[in-house]
Amino acid sequence: MNAPFIQGDLVALREGSAGIIRLNRPKAINAVTLEMFRDADKALDAFEKDPAVCIVILEGAGERGLCAGGDIRALWESSHAKGDLGKILWREEYILNARIAKFPKPYVAFMDGIVMGGGVGLSAHARHRVVTDKTKLAMPEAGLGFFPDVGGTWLLSRAPGEIGTYFGLTGSVMNGPDAVHAGFADTVVPQAKLPDLRRALSGVQRGANNSDIDKVIARFAAGEKAGPVAAMQPQIDRWFAFDRMQDILAALKADPAERAQATLKTLGEKSPRGLAVTLKLLRLARQSSSLEECLKREYRAALEVFVSEDFREGVRAAVIDKDRNPKWSPPHIEDVTPEMLAPYFANIGANELAFDR
Repeated sequence: MNAPFIQGDLVALREGSAGIIRLNRPKAINAVTLEMFRDADKALDAFEKDPAVCIVILEGAGERGLCAGGDIRALWESSHAKGDLGKILWREEYILNARIAKFPKPYVAFMDGIVMGGGVGLSAHARHRVVTDKTKLAMPEAGLGFFPDVGGTWLLSRAPGEIGTYFGLTGSVMNGPDAVHAGFADTVVPQAKLPDLRRALSGVQRGANNSDIDKVIARFAAGEKAGPVAAMQPQIDRWFAFDRMQDILAALKADPAERAQATLKTLGEKSPRGLAVTLKLLRLARQSSSLEECLKREYRAALEVFVSEDFREGVRAAVIDKDRNPKWSPPHIEDVTPEMLAPYFANIGANELAFDR
């Protein structure tokens, strides 16, 4: 095992033929910071150039999960101070997400435990995405006055039927099999087998291609491809087959089933503006031809979110004061107007996201 060439909140080193990227903030469930994104990019530079590195493995330190998301407190503080962290962090993060999707060497993400927000961006665009029996994957951003970003609109819009709409709007948790069904992962491997899989991957021979890596992973796979939410697809497709939040809410309200009413309650707790922005982004993503197109659109919307009261209020209620009682503006979905939504989708000129690689 080589010594780490990057150490701190992100560790990068070579083990055998594998380049390891380890998110290393276990007390914060490896929540990612701007510096961690920059270090990940540096690690990918080194691994791409190193002929001894045949494969990249992304993992999280500790036992709680790969990553609980971004450093939302730092973003909240910058938003309050009218700073520019959002503009800088999201630009670099989204460009990194696009790089991961096109990385020329096999890239394997171990999506064990909690995987949320920014952690999804680092893992769910990988060529090989491994979840476990302990995976809890979610994109709960609408509950913060935000939306599923980091390419989340691209992934969610390509899930079967309206599964992606359901997960994107409700922020509900996917287990490993449901993550596979929704297109966020490829293979379920029991958590107990991850160390053995890791050793096998670290020993792959030079020249190993993506098909070779798939075969290695398959030796440890559990074979599950659909979890409890997949079984609800007929109902979810019926409830969420609309392009307006008002119609989705009406469909749920009209269904007396316990799950419909529970879903209606969940949506009632989210930011109405965040829900409307999320749904529009998801519908636009269905018409998009690339991840990069969606990331560019997400960046426009994220800059508007960053200066919004709903974002500050959502983070306050969930993270800062933790009273779980946000006061949304406006408070009801019927009060969200096209004029309110327009700035989230407007061209931002010189600030547009660009991909150089």
